[in-house]
Amino acid sequence: MAHDLDHFDFRILEELQRDASLSQRALADRVGLSQNACWRRLKALETSGAIRKRTVVIDRERLGGGFVVFSMIKTRHHSAGWLQLFRKHVSAIPEVIDFFRIGGEYDYLLKIIVHDMAGYDDVYKRLIENIELETVTSYFAMEAIEEQRPIPLG
Repeated sequence: MAHDLDHFDFRILEELQRDASLSQRALADRVGLSQNACWRRLKALETSGAIRKRTVVIDRERLGGGFVVFSMIKTRHHSAGWLQLFRKHVSAIPEVIDFFRIGGEYDYLLKIIVHDMAGYDDVYKRLIENIELETVTSYFAMEAIEEQRPIPLG
């Protein structure tokens, strides 16, 4: 659908990435459309899957999730069955908020949010439980300089 999007669609997506709680009227005003035209475009973006969901960005530090860990994982297993098992295993760990299969020296990248080092140790133990991994290397964020930035469009 990306080829069918025009300037107004991109503006709608940009504004919603900044603030998904905008009222229909405020969104229409910001993108320069009537409310009805904006609503039709918004529904088309949702129907096409360009907008998967709307969510709220919380202040993780104020809610006790100030410890951010990036874990890089290597495995010797690359079968479809093992990947399906591993996806299910990792997806069951709620502290893993982002999960990527990557190319390069490592096979997977996880972003983990916990309260402290003890919280990470608990996640680590659940991560390696009942699944064979070759290497788990973790990096601890000292400061979030930019986080959850809007995706550039256009």
